[in-house]
Amino acid sequence: RTPELASQSRKEHREPPRVTAMALEKDQSWIPKLFKKKTCTTFIENTEAEGPVQVCQCGNPRCAHVSVAVEDNFGAAIVSKWNPNEHTTEEPTDAYGVVEFVGAGKKHSKFIRLSNETDSALVYNLITQHWHIPPPNLVVSVLGGEGEKNIRSWLKDILRKGLVKAAQSTGAWIMTGGLQVGIGKYVGEAVRDHATASTNSKIKVLAMGIAPWGIVSNRDSLINPKGSFPARYYMESKGGHCYSLDNNYSAFLLVDDGTQQRMKGETVFRARLEEHISRQKTGIGGKGSIEIPVLCMLIAGEAQMVTRVYKATKNTIPCLLVAESGGAADCLAEILEETLTLEDVRPIVEKKLKQCFPQEDVPKLADQVERILENRELVTVYSHEDGIEEFETVILKALVKACKKQSTNTTEYLDELKLAVAWNHVDIANTELFHGEIQWKTSDLEDTLTNALINDKTDFVKLFIENGLNLVDYLTYGKLEELYNSVPENSVLYQRLENKQEEREAGRLHHHEYQLVETCKETDFKLYDVSKLLRELLGDICSTFYSQQLGNYKMRGSRKFSNTKAFLEAAQTVKYDTQKSFMPWVDLFIWAILQNRKEMAIYFWEMGSDSVTSALAATKILMELSHFALEAEEALAMKELARTFEELAIGVFNECYRNSESRAFRLLVRCSGRWQGATCLQLAYEADARNFFAQDGVQSMLTEYWWGQMEQFTPVWKLILTFFCPPLIYSGLIDFKVMEEDRVPDVPDGMEPESLDMDLKTSNPDTIDGENLPEEMTKEDQEMKEENTNEPVAPGPTVELSRETVRVQRIRPFWLRRMKQFWSAPVTAFLGNLVMYFAFLFLYSYVLLLDFKPAPPDGPSTSEGILYFWIFTMVCEEIRQSFFVGSAPVAQEVKRYLQDSWNHVDITALLLFMVGLSCRMTPQTFEAGRTILCLDFMIFTLRLIHIFAVNKQLGPKIIIVRKMMKDVFLFLFFLGVWLIAYGVTTEGLLHPSDMRLTWIFRRVFYRPYMQIFGQILLDEIDATRITISNCTDDPLAIFMEKAPPCPNTYANWLVILLLVVFLLVANILLLNLLIAMFSYTFSKVQGNSDIYWKFQRYNLIVEYHNRPVLAPPFIIISHIHTIIKRKIRKVESMKVKHFKLELTGPQDSRMLIWEAVQKENYLVNIAKLKRDSDTERLRRTSQKVDQALKHLTEIKDQERRLKVLESEMESLNNAISWLIEALSQSEVIKCTTPPPRLKEGLKRRTPPQTQKP
Repeated sequence: RTPELASQSRKEHREPPRVTAMALEKDQSWIPKLFKKKTCTTFIENTEAEGPVQVCQCGNPRCAHVSVAVEDNFGAAIVSKWNPNEHTTEEPTDAYGVVEFVGAGKKHSKFIRLSNETDSALVYNLITQHWHIPPPNLVVSVLGGEGEKNIRSWLKDILRKGLVKAAQSTGAWIMTGGLQVGIGKYVGEAVRDHATASTNSKIKVLAMGIAPWGIVSNRDSLINPKGSFPARYYMESKGGHCYSLDNNYSAFLLVDDGTQQRMKGETVFRARLEEHISRQKTGIGGKGSIEIPVLCMLIAGEAQMVTRVYKATKNTIPCLLVAESGGAADCLAEILEETLTLEDVRPIVEKKLKQCFPQEDVPKLADQVERILENRELVTVYSHEDGIEEFETVILKALVKACKKQSTNTTEYLDELKLAVAWNHVDIANTELFHGEIQWKTSDLEDTLTNALINDKTDFVKLFIENGLNLVDYLTYGKLEELYNSVPENSVLYQRLENKQEEREAGRLHHHEYQLVETCKETDFKLYDVSKLLRELLGDICSTFYSQQLGNYKMRGSRKFSNTKAFLEAAQTVKYDTQKSFMPWVDLFIWAILQNRKEMAIYFWEMGSDSVTSALAATKILMELSHFALEAEEALAMKELARTFEELAIGVFNECYRNSESRAFRLLVRCSGRWQGATCLQLAYEADARNFFAQDGVQSMLTEYWWGQMEQFTPVWKLILTFFCPPLIYSGLIDFKVMEEDRVPDVPDGMEPESLDMDLKTSNPDTIDGENLPEEMTKEDQEMKEENTNEPVAPGPTVELSRETVRVQRIRPFWLRRMKQFWSAPVTAFLGNLVMYFAFLFLYSYVLLLDFKPAPPDGPSTSEGILYFWIFTMVCEEIRQSFFVGSAPVAQEVKRYLQDSWNHVDITALLLFMVGLSCRMTPQTFEAGRTILCLDFMIFTLRLIHIFAVNKQLGPKIIIVRKMMKDVFLFLFFLGVWLIAYGVTTEGLLHPSDMRLTWIFRRVFYRPYMQIFGQILLDEIDATRITISNCTDDPLAIFMEKAPPCPNTYANWLVILLLVVFLLVANILLLNLLIAMFSYTFSKVQGNSDIYWKFQRYNLIVEYHNRPVLAPPFIIISHIHTIIKRKIRKVESMKVKHFKLELTGPQDSRMLIWEAVQKENYLVNIAKLKRDSDTERLRRTSQKVDQALKHLTEIKDQERRLKVLESEMESLNNAISWLIEALSQSEVIKCTTPPPRLKEGLKRRTPPQTQKP
């Protein structure tokens, strides 16, 4: 919608109603030129009419005719019977526009008076294009019941709960007479009741009335040659054959055949309109691929309805007969039932017609019924006793049944299949369309699968894939873009993609990048937008999605394609729209997750591979999307689905852990090619999946990382003793694991790398630095490896380890290997940092208390200099952590560093120390510097809390304390309000003359706060205990502090009363409130504190795993060693990859197959538990009862058929007996043998009721 149109719309909205009506009138001035009315041109008197007024056979009196019609006496004398086709003429219509029903609210309906010979195409275009009524997915034309004044209650239920509900769910039009008479009245009431009970105001049921113009009551109020906007219509019936319009209808087609007070004048026009609509095409989502099905629903009815059903079946329009409603519906239903197996149906048909319509032309009706029976598949009988299925199910079965009559070609069933998708009836599609007789092709189901995906019909997606649809052939990147362009405009995904599209357009204007990604529509999302959105949601742990496809458009940045012409010529050959998706299940899984579609996403997750990683990635995406949700319910639904996928990841991983511990550990750190190199641990940490980290398998792997190559149950005292006496490493005091390199020094050439039980950290402590090592490879080795790597399992940074890389070439000496095994363990690094940090705090406190010298030149002392050097090494370590950890860009590393709140504490402590150090170096600011350094010591001491978080007992308690701090701040807010109220009041009462701000703040805040803890100085506030000596009330003397202020004793009782109330509220109410809050927080957090601690333990282990071996201040040695190794020797560190395992193609495939097997086992167990639940048992029992009832119905039907066959066999037996007896008495045939007779056994088995004389 352009801004000009939006502005014009707003202007029209602001204009007064009169101007809007004039605009509408001018806009609809073309209607009389196309739509006509009929006027009688020949007055032929009706001799049967009673009364003094001459009445024409058209129904109008003589005075209502034009002069030409009355003056043609010769023509009237010749013709004795009035014919609407010969004795009428067409004139421009004089009744159209909008009708307002007076007394029925502000509801308006469209209406038009038109000739019964009007072209149906014009009428359909008027309804859909000018009246802006959406094209239907189904048209239900309700026939019969015009004379019914009172109908049965079950029939009302069918109309209200069945027909109207089906119309709403399918987007159908309901066509009736639209008058307050007969069945049209009850359909209007059903529409009204449903609209009143419906909670969704956007979904409305469209009921359309098609009635003869001549029987509409108060029709003169609708006449206005220029159109009525609106026409005020009073609903009242004047008696006779005129009836009022029903205000529950949305549109009225008032058919004029030139007659007055004559019924059935609209029948031919209505049938013609139904036939025209049945040839039109519309589609789910406006794709124009479905022919609109039309269904005629017959309720009761007169003899003319038999002709109406005959014409409908002749035009291959299916019909639904409501049995037991009376009239023609019952007659036709009985004929269909009784003539099911007969060949000669004429006698039964005539018999039934004579019973129902004795005064009609029975032979003519019998001929029409026989034609109806020839198209039996187009007629369906519905009885309210069936009552098992929903009415829309009956409608759909009727349409499918009619389709079977026409052809067995799959193209004939596509419309019904798409309607089944639109109505979400997978049961009918499964039993009627996918029963094996119809051979569906993948190309036939592609459009329907797209509709099912867009409309979130998971059961149909399963059905299509189970019946042979190949998802790899279906999903191309162009189709994927089409799916992303179909997302609802009010969804979070649409808003985010729209933002990315705007960024892309802005980037094209400035940088001319992605020039081929053209935007021809206002919302034309591309893979580039989806890739940017996934990058935003998943963060830096994943590389760019769809990089291989989008990389084709980045060639413009190279010098080779700097020429625009050359670039366009090269780009024409790299279109990705027709390329098949490498990972269709993952692509559709991401698409479903971004739209928060639970069932669809879970199905794609079940069908895809890489289950644990995919579930954790979905958790991360949903948690990030929930922050963008505008509605709280939508955000809550996303978080709920995120927890569901976290539970799925936990279930599959636990199944893997029970099957194989080592493989489960490799699964956690394996780089996923399907998720662009991300690992399970990374995704779980980014998604804040605490429950996943709390699993025993994850904690066991983290424990192995924590202890490194040492045994996990090594006592702490052995570690401390070995830390202070390193030679004990070789004494056997500490047990080390037997590594693979100790057992197998080399890998045989015929053995695959998969057969190795590879260490998780991919580090090899037995190899020499920098020479063909898996943990530290030179750049030349990496370049050679990248050149030889050409088999990625999926688009993404999957690295393939070569056989030479795995083979150990040079072995370290035992003493060097054992030393590295001890000092490279994270637990050793933690212990070293802990011991040295205590030494640092001891040195810091010693300097502050005993050896803090004055400003230079007298100071600082030697111990203080050591402290400064220690702080310098700590600053170097913080710089390394923020800039030089990992391989990501510097900005991303700094952002990751600042995400940790404890790093903020480190930065604050170091900056304060630098400020204090600067101040203590000058005599003027020496004391300020000393003060700052003392405060800084407190911050450094509080840093111990984070260090002790690794302890299993202290860690959860630290989390509880952190949660309680929020309660403390809330308590301080209430306490502060009460302190200010009490402090200001008492200060004003006791010391009105004191103007010293420092003393005012002291008495307002400090004195009440200390009174809470019992320090109540009654000598200063109680008049009976105040001693007045050397005080004054002079403000100037008080301000100059020449004498203390004298306490004011006026209203001193109020001060005492306020003290009592203050202590009552503060000591009893607020403190007990704080205790209650602490108790609630403790009980709430205690159960989950262990989970929080296990989650934070991962971050702590990663931190100490990445730290150098030595602790400050000796860490400077590690820093110098690292600089020499990285910058001078150019050796890449593999420590950043210790939590990443990059598998080769065969290894990765085997890992995925093993994980898929465990996932199937987990899903089977879940299904078994669900199957054994009480709810599922009740559901299965209900299904069995329904099947039993269905079988009983079939048995009754078969029994009835057997009775008919027995009756026919009896008649045939009697005829043969008569023939035998006649031939035996005749002399034409002479035979010596006796005629055959029925055996006695068969006679005994023959039912008694079939043996008639």
